[in-house]
Amino acid sequence: MANRRNEVTALLGGPQGAGLETAAQVLSTAFAITGRYVYSYREYYSNIKGRHTYIYVRISSERLPQTAREYPDIIAAIDAESIFHHFTEAREGTIIIYDTSTVNTKINGIVSIEPETRNRISSLLESSGYEKTVKGALQYAEERGAKLIGLDYKLLLKEFAQKTGKSTYRARRYLNTIPMAATGYLLGLTPGELEKGFRRRFRGREQIVADNVKLAEIVAGYMREMGFKPSPLPEPTNPPDKFLVVSGNDIVAIAKTIAGLRLQTYYPITPAADESVTLEAHENLRVDGEDLGSVLVFQTEDEIAAISAAIGAALTGVRSSTTTSGPGFDLMIEALGWAGINEVPVVVTYYQRGGPSTGLPTRGGQEDLFNALFSGHGLFPKIVLASGDHVEAYEDTIRAFNWAEEYQLPVIHLLDKFLANSIVTLPPNLLPPAKISRGLISTGGRGYNRFDKSGGPITPRAFIGSEETVIWYTGDEHNTEGHITEDPENRIIMHDYRMRKLELADEQIPEEERYRLYGNGKDFLLVGWGSVKGAALEALKHLDEEGLHGAYLHVRVMQPLPKKAISKILSDYGVDRAILVEASVRPLLGRLIPMWTGFQFERFILKWTGRPIYPLELAGAVSHIIRDGSRSEVLRYGA
Repeated sequence: MANRRNEVTALLGGPQGAGLETAAQVLSTAFAITGRYVYSYREYYSNIKGRHTYIYVRISSERLPQTAREYPDIIAAIDAESIFHHFTEAREGTIIIYDTSTVNTKINGIVSIEPETRNRISSLLESSGYEKTVKGALQYAEERGAKLIGLDYKLLLKEFAQKTGKSTYRARRYLNTIPMAATGYLLGLTPGELEKGFRRRFRGREQIVADNVKLAEIVAGYMREMGFKPSPLPEPTNPPDKFLVVSGNDIVAIAKTIAGLRLQTYYPITPAADESVTLEAHENLRVDGEDLGSVLVFQTEDEIAAISAAIGAALTGVRSSTTTSGPGFDLMIEALGWAGINEVPVVVTYYQRGGPSTGLPTRGGQEDLFNALFSGHGLFPKIVLASGDHVEAYEDTIRAFNWAEEYQLPVIHLLDKFLANSIVTLPPNLLPPAKISRGLISTGGRGYNRFDKSGGPITPRAFIGSEETVIWYTGDEHNTEGHITEDPENRIIMHDYRMRKLELADEQIPEEERYRLYGNGKDFLLVGWGSVKGAALEALKHLDEEGLHGAYLHVRVMQPLPKKAISKILSDYGVDRAILVEASVRPLLGRLIPMWTGFQFERFILKWTGRPIYPLELAGAVSHIIRDGSRSEVLRYGA
């Protein structure tokens, strides 16, 4: 088994609804408890039960970059379909754990495999001289250096049923524990460490914990009898005293609570809904036994109602937000414009996924940048920021609420499916203390004019319900009191001052807080945003080992764009060494930057399969561009 940089990657594959996510959570938590750092990422179909899903679990004795890694060291399959999807990912030293009862399964007999995928895999096996069966796929991998571990899952479950007194039917509910336990055994997890993982996942359900531990012991016993010895990771060099094991959705929910969120609205949509589920589970706020209030989480009948309710709550003075993905955001745009003309500080947390229309509903992408930037008819100011990892997601969530209230405008916080569905070990000391700023606030009273611009673009904000305060809000153009008017001179004043808010934000928010430059190599410059970050930073390390020394420009705020800093950095590298990287069919950031700087990109690396950008494929693409003179590369890795 390859052990690179004190780390191992395991891929767990199986049908949706078979408990694969639970298995990955147990494994991740068990390793985190031992002081290791964990990064896991899940891919799945838009299907409640049955279709293929898989999870990369990356474990290291040192802190990990937040990206999945190609070519896993262990492939642990619950079913035959997982072997067909992932056998080509095996390399020299890869261990494949599989169910021996599936070896004669033909690919044509698995109806859940899509025809295009089936034909591609069948053609590969046939042209390589192998049967179109699990056995043929395993032989293909074995001849390329993979090591096979076949376990009789039915036999293991039969012994488990006998020792626990369960029926065969009930025993099958624990099927997902077999490949997970085998993986844990190979990586040196002790029974006690694995039990801690089960206890964390099944808190208070002692019988389920005991059953899973029993099956894990049976699996470990068989592995020992077969002569397989554990290969533990080195002891962690600097294990965290405390840590969070959180998904991207979770860390945004935590940050919203810390930022002072009091109303969250949503209509369920992948991959945004899990954020609201986390908030619902922890809606009562208690610190040191003291009740601090609660977060009201409101599931509405649709996305139009969701943003409208969040806007209404913001007008009363509470911090409010709504969360959604592309199709839901499309429905919110009219109300977003209403918030813009009425200067409402509302936050929209926007998780990108593959489009257009329903597109790839459970896959990722970065094709919604322009939708966020240019949404709504007419012009109104909005701030758009994007996060590249869990720490940035935490910071940006708090900044979104602060900026919304400081500049009295909508703020759109862009994330993506890749970040939402990844789980990391996160030491709390990496999360900076929250600084809350609520902007200019007025007590209102008689004679209060909500939109009086005599003092500049930002008017002190009074809240609906303030004593003796009357405020009018309308979707039409209005005067200082909020009454509808189409007077041309008033229009000049009101519309111009609203748009000046972006200029003010550009002046006041330091540019160094809106981007980050990693590395100082001069051979090339990668430019990207969002979840490109993890893959780019790791690709820099791989390329450095190959003698190509570069840097990565990570853009965090898209509006107002840090154009002065970006212009200088790009001019230092020039068009021959600047490479735009994006999970999109066309380079959107590569078109936004020229709008503000005039710099024209000529080299691109793009991916639009719905799967994340992986570091080795990115490094290979950069190498082709630098060494072979390629102008553009399209990335394809991922099942």
